[in-house]
Amino acid sequence: MDDFDLGQRLRQVRSEHKLSQRELARRAGVTNGTISLIEKNQNSPSVSMLRKILEGIPMDLSDFFATEAHPNDKVFFKPDELRELSTSKNLSFLQVGDAKRYNLQILCETYEPGADTGKTMLRHNSTEGGIVISGCVELTVGDQKRVLRKGESYLFDSTVPHRFHNTSNEPCEVISACTPPYI
Repeated sequence: MDDFDLGQRLRQVRSEHKLSQRELARRAGVTNGTISLIEKNQNSPSVSMLRKILEGIPMDLSDFFATEAHPNDKVFFKPDELRELSTSKNLSFLQVGDAKRYNLQILCETYEPGADTGKTMLRHNSTEGGIVISGCVELTVGDQKRVLRKGESYLFDSTVPHRFHNTSNEPCEVISACTPPYI
C-alpha cells in the first residue's frame, strides 16, 4: 500500500469544501494551530481527534481515506489491498473492502503496547464484535471493564461509551466487525 499523506489529504478535503483552517477548527472545536500542524504533517492526530475534525466538514473516515475504490465485484483481497484507517504509529485499523457498500465494516486491528483508542470514550450507532487473535486488550464498555486474551471475544451496542487499551508489553491483534460501519 502506498504511503498516505494525511496532511495533504486534509488540506485537499478542506479546500474542496471551501473551508479555511480557522473555519474548520471552529466547526471541529479544535485550535487553528492543530489543523495547521496536521496539514504540515507535524502532528499525527488520534483516530478520535481525526473523526472530530472530519465531523466539521462533514466527512467520514472511509471517504477521507478512500483513494481508488475497488471494483464492485471484488471478493478477495490481498494484505496490501486492505485500507489503513489509523493515523497513529502504535495503532492500526486495516479495513477489508468497501464497508459502506456492504453495510459491514471488517477490521484487522493491531494495538501496540500502551496503544488505545483515545482518552475520550467512543460512541456510535452500530453493533460491534470481535475476537482477540493474539495478545490481550483491555475493553471498557460503559461501567464494565475486562482484559480479553487470545480466543476471547466481545459483542456490544456501540452507542454505549467504549474504549480499547493495550495494557500489556506485547502487541495485540483483534479481528472485528461493525454494522453499520463506523467510518
